[in-house]
Amino acid sequence: MELSDYIRILRKNWIVIAIIVLVGIGAAAVYSLTRTPLYQSSSEIIVSTQSGSTSTELTQGNTYTQARVNSWVQLASSPKVLDPVIADLGLDTIASELAKRVAVSSPLNTTVVQTTVTDSDPARAADIANAVATSLASAIDEVETLPDAPSPVKVTPISTALPAATASSPNVPLNLALGALVGLALGVAFAVLRTVLDTRIRTSRDVIALTDRPIIGAIPFDAKADERPLIVQADPLNPRSEAFRALRTNLQFLDLEGGHSFVITSSIPGEGKSTTAVNLALALADSGKRVVLIDGDLRKPKVADYLGIEGGVGLTDVLIGRAELTDVLQRWGRRSLYILPAGKVPPNPSELLGSKRMRELLEVFHQDADIVILDAPPLLPVTDAALLAKSTSGAIVVAAAGSTHRGQLAGALDALETVSARVAGIVLSRVPTRGPDAYDYGYGYGYGYGYGAEEAQAAPAARRSTAAEAPAEPVRRRSNAIPPPRDPSV
Repeated sequence: MELSDYIRILRKNWIVIAIIVLVGIGAAAVYSLTRTPLYQSSSEIIVSTQSGSTSTELTQGNTYTQARVNSWVQLASSPKVLDPVIADLGLDTIASELAKRVAVSSPLNTTVVQTTVTDSDPARAADIANAVATSLASAIDEVETLPDAPSPVKVTPISTALPAATASSPNVPLNLALGALVGLALGVAFAVLRTVLDTRIRTSRDVIALTDRPIIGAIPFDAKADERPLIVQADPLNPRSEAFRALRTNLQFLDLEGGHSFVITSSIPGEGKSTTAVNLALALADSGKRVVLIDGDLRKPKVADYLGIEGGVGLTDVLIGRAELTDVLQRWGRRSLYILPAGKVPPNPSELLGSKRMRELLEVFHQDADIVILDAPPLLPVTDAALLAKSTSGAIVVAAAGSTHRGQLAGALDALETVSARVAGIVLSRVPTRGPDAYDYGYGYGYGYGYGAEEAQAAPAARRSTAAEAPAEPVRRRSNAIPPPRDPSV
């Protein structure tokens, strides 16, 4: 992953990271508050030679004491030193336990012995440190004294331990800082792991990493999409409307063979394929194209409900020969848009959509219409869309950002390739307009918001006026499947 990916991960998961950091700080605070405060006091002694008068003898004596200082450090933690301390202070412990609270050290190249005692009582810590220094001085004098000769070393106290004013442990600021750092590390690790394990498609980069099929459209997320599915009709200046017009433009630049008919499908239900099909058809019709929208979802048809037309008779009836195409094909509004609803739900949708009659019907529409749009069922549950895509110019697969999993999209594309159907492109729906993934939405959407109040009201009216005055585009007619457009002024 690149640096931008990590930045996006942090932006996307900053709330979780912040919570984990706060938990780390809280855990450190609880730990600090539940620990018994400990105090440290230190005393120091220096061991020097007391024999010799010349510089050579003094140097030899200093070398001797430095060589012996490590032995005296070890001696300070022995029962020989600590037992007298326990007896003098009346401590309720033994030498081995007291030794755990006594730290004895000597700075490098010196003969200074420092004794540091840690205890929950600051006064007692000071008393023990001073007592250990005194006992150690006596022990050193005893072990260094030779038979029938005085001790060659001299022990001199150089600092006396005093009760500490503040506790040395727990170090609350340090513990809180460590808790924050640990929480931050865990939070970032969780965010990265969560992103790596997340198989949902969120940006165009996820699609590019999965397939070489082009992304021909990105439809922004709209919280009110269910309330106004026909956004191109309801609000032409909405960013979603502009996104469908951009999709319309991209379709016109696709180099496809075999006419211009497209199956709109998805991998699973609920990704927005039907609303994409309807709004794309409206956008194409607004550009002056003669468009046929076929509801090829013979299992859960929605086109008739979205457009508010009668859908009881339609494609099913034509395929089984119960109705003529001219009787069920409906023109919608004043656009050159013709709707073929699904009709009744049949018991054998796949057989009907893959029949010879269906292929002949598509050939008729290819002759009479500029563009044919088919709303088809999802690819993973059923094979209907794959059968239809094989008879058209290509399939447009809709994938919902943040919902569709990479495996689902890959399975849908594999289903199309299995029947040798062409994938015209991928459309990302529900692309977020805010947040770390919003950069994938691109620019250019929302220019309509630059209108003034009067211009915003006038723009739709101007479009309707232009559409009413413009003559209908001539059609290369070889059959009577699509009736000629009526005069919009009638």
